[in-house]
Amino acid sequence: MTKTLILIPSRMSATRLPGKPLLKINNLSIISHVFKKAEQTNIGDVIVATENEEILNDVIENKGKGILTGSEHKTGTDRIFEAFKKLKMQNVDYILNLQGDEPNINKEDIIKLNDFMINSKTEIATLASIIKNNKMLDNKNVVKVITKNDLSKNSFASAINFTRDNLSKNYKNIYHHIGIYIYKVSALEKFVKLKQTKNEIEQKLEQLRALDSGMKINVVLAKSSPIGVDTKEDYLALKKIMEYKV
Repeated sequence: MTKTLILIPSRMSATRLPGKPLLKINNLSIISHVFKKAEQTNIGDVIVATENEEILNDVIENKGKGILTGSEHKTGTDRIFEAFKKLKMQNVDYILNLQGDEPNINKEDIIKLNDFMINSKTEIATLASIIKNNKMLDNKNVVKVITKNDLSKNSFASAINFTRDNLSKNYKNIYHHIGIYIYKVSALEKFVKLKQTKNEIEQKLEQLRALDSGMKINVVLAKSSPIGVDTKEDYLALKKIMEYKV
């Protein structure tokens, strides 16, 4: 039976919004919201990988699981690889890297990505959604992915590029990238051995390390775009939405 491990990298020192994993929505931290959403998928074990004891303690207090990692990591993927090695879990086929700052991500999209991976021979896969508001094209906080072919409900396409740059609405096959990845274990091991590339450092997008090094990333269409928490304004907007639903 295929086994997927969900790892959620999290740290306190985000540049634009320090301490965001522990910001509360409905009296629950953002990181614990993400953990619980991952658990609801019933895909496999869910573990938060963090360098901060405050985050670890919060996750455990909310009946989650976590593991401490080193503080030297430059990206979340490097962090989850250390966690995977420390856990020494057997017979893991895939590792799903779920961002710790998107508590309203659709659990069905996570499941869809995992199912796609199991049924394909892909090394790395990720999600993207249709851009419905052209203002997103001009927002450098919104990561865009350009694909080789159109995305549809039942198909996937290979990624050509990821960027934060302003793009024209006339650009073909451009979608809103959702920061979730699933790796074959062998692909993750290959990825973390690669050096950071110039594109990755300039754009602050670790997936460019893979593309620049010849690794293929396939993109699956998501039902919806989660709101990532990068700024105080993002947090307040998401807090309003999620607390209104209750």
